[in-house]
Amino acid sequence: METWMAQPDLDEIDVATVLQALADPMRLRIVRLLAEVEESTCTALDLPVKVSTVSHHVNILRHSGLVSTRIDGTARPSRLRRDDLERRFPGLLSAILTATPPRPQR
Repeated sequence: METWMAQPDLDEIDVATVLQALADPMRLRIVRLLAEVEESTCTALDLPVKVSTVSHHVNILRHSGLVSTRIDGTARPSRLRRDDLERRFPGLLSAILTATPPRPQR
């Protein structure tokens, strides 16, 4: 039996909270990476910040309802709540994942 960390129920997820969580460029990058790899631990994500920073961002994403995290010994692999988010906000996650990133400013 798998054990999962606490997360908001589907009907408790607020679109403003989701968008606020995704407004941070690092959290958006984490969501895009999780969309590619399906599931990952903080240490396995290829990001230019400390693992503790990645863990902090994943925690915010979990509390906002974007990801779920299971307990696997000492590891905490996370994955997007794709189906839940699609039921709650149809098309939102797909639009976010397929949006063209902004061009770097000069």
